[in-house]
Amino acid sequence: MASPLKPVLAALLLLTIAVPDCQAKSKPSLSGKQAIHHAIGRQAHDFDLPKSHKPKFQSAPWKQAHATFYEGGSGTFGGACNYKDVAGQGYGMNTAALSSVLFKNGQACGACFEIKCADNPQWCKPGQPSLIVTATDHCPPNPSLPNDNGGWCNVPREHFDVAKPVFSQLAEYKAGIIPIHYRRVPCKKQGGIRFTILGNPWFYQVIVWNVKGAGDIVSVQVKGDDKLKWTQMERDWGATWKTSAILLGESLTFRVRASDKRYSTSWHVTPRNWQFGQTYEGKNFN
Repeated sequence: MASPLKPVLAALLLLTIAVPDCQAKSKPSLSGKQAIHHAIGRQAHDFDLPKSHKPKFQSAPWKQAHATFYEGGSGTFGGACNYKDVAGQGYGMNTAALSSVLFKNGQACGACFEIKCADNPQWCKPGQPSLIVTATDHCPPNPSLPNDNGGWCNVPREHFDVAKPVFSQLAEYKAGIIPIHYRRVPCKKQGGIRFTILGNPWFYQVIVWNVKGAGDIVSVQVKGDDKLKWTQMERDWGATWKTSAILLGESLTFRVRASDKRYSTSWHVTPRNWQFGQTYEGKNFN
């Protein structure tokens, strides 16, 4: 009679041959801290936004509007967008206050426009030169005046109230108000997006400026390198965004999305010991 141990021994022999072969073909396993680091890295990657393949911001078609001028200095032209010094921040004097229809409650801050005097040979400068201006302020409506006689920025008018030095390059001062053609154009900036951090340990404000491409921002998120996860900021006013999340003690990363739906992520643009009132440079749009 055959021994009952023979089938068991045969099976064990087959396992002995197969196991080393499987181990040789399989990837080496991670253990301890390596395995934890690998898992965390994979999880963080899963939360990254997909790469943006949207085309770069392009110039828009020409439209009709009107323009007037106002006086002031580099420290006042930032107005409702809360730019502190338009000359120091690279905008120069080529700035404009937009009527409510164009200003869009501050969303237009930072947008760039090409404007030129039109259809007024008496006042337009010869050759009708065009200029690029940046939206840095709001031209408020004046309901007490008619839209065609002093209420230039009333809804639904599309109107540009430009700095006086800009107006003089388009037309004669005496004109007071001129018809213009305008269009959105890509903003050209030097260096990266700037983030100026203001506030206090319980309330934080970030002014986002020097934005290339579309120029205007519709969303800002912030993330720390420790406890602070991705947090959506709210528009405070103009180009200033706010949050009550605790940012102190963290190296901050900002993700901004422009009106053309492209986004730019500036990783760890601040050190952990960043200070209020300081400006930090991040990654700009290509």
